[in-house]
Amino acid sequence: MPTFGTDTMKAPLTAMIADDEAPMRDLLRARLAAVWPELRIVAEAANGIEAVALGEQHRPDIAFLDIRMPGLNGIEAARRLYQRSHIVFATAYDQYALDAFEQGALDYLLKPVSAERLATTCARLQAQLKARMKTPFPVQPDIGQQLAKLTSLLENKGQEKPKTGYLRWIQAQVGASLRMVSTREVLFFQSDEKYTRVQTASAEFLIRKTLKELAEELDPDEFWRIHRSTLVRVDAIGEVARDLRGRHMLRLRGHPFELEVSRNHTYLFQQM
Repeated sequence: MPTFGTDTMKAPLTAMIADDEAPMRDLLRARLAAVWPELRIVAEAANGIEAVALGEQHRPDIAFLDIRMPGLNGIEAARRLYQRSHIVFATAYDQYALDAFEQGALDYLLKPVSAERLATTCARLQAQLKARMKTPFPVQPDIGQQLAKLTSLLENKGQEKPKTGYLRWIQAQVGASLRMVSTREVLFFQSDEKYTRVQTASAEFLIRKTLKELAEELDPDEFWRIHRSTLVRVDAIGEVARDLRGRHMLRLRGHPFELEVSRNHTYLFQQM
């Protein structure tokens, strides 16, 4: 039988965060503190093996598990923890999540975790855990079956896995805090003297990483270098047109930005 917390909701519920990326643990911990300040984080793990050990030691009410972790992945860790902790997966597998989690036996959060989505998940967790404390019940048998299904999907749907080895997160200093920006949010990068400008649809950040470093770390199928000072997200490109001076100017889809394409990079748009 699952053992969620104590006999009443008066005692603070506990949680564990497991993610191999420290900034992601920091981000989730900070957002949990904002939307559910009573929740007590009792452990943090950097891999699946550590998550199982800490889960067995602290027996948290909730375990937030990243799916892609070294040692044991999140699904393998969940198989050893789900009888004592409510499992919430954090995943970057958008279609994977839609296919596998929507059945309702397990909760999930898509990365990057938004405050709004996390608040919804926390409200659902509070209701579920409160009901379980009032009426103890055996573990739902289909949870184990669903974990097996998730493992199968992870192994057999390689084309839906995020590419590995490429930069996925940008760390930007904003005042005294660190902002994590997903590369999926970035429209373009542009060098600006000592800094590099990171432009999203809603905000602009400055980072110290050079454009050369970014070009080496980003997926070349997702970001093109169109100028010695500019990297642009390919799927943000709306159109490329020549201006009165004959320069190729790139316009972004749904945004007012206009970027120059240097002569050395016009080969990217040979159809013009």
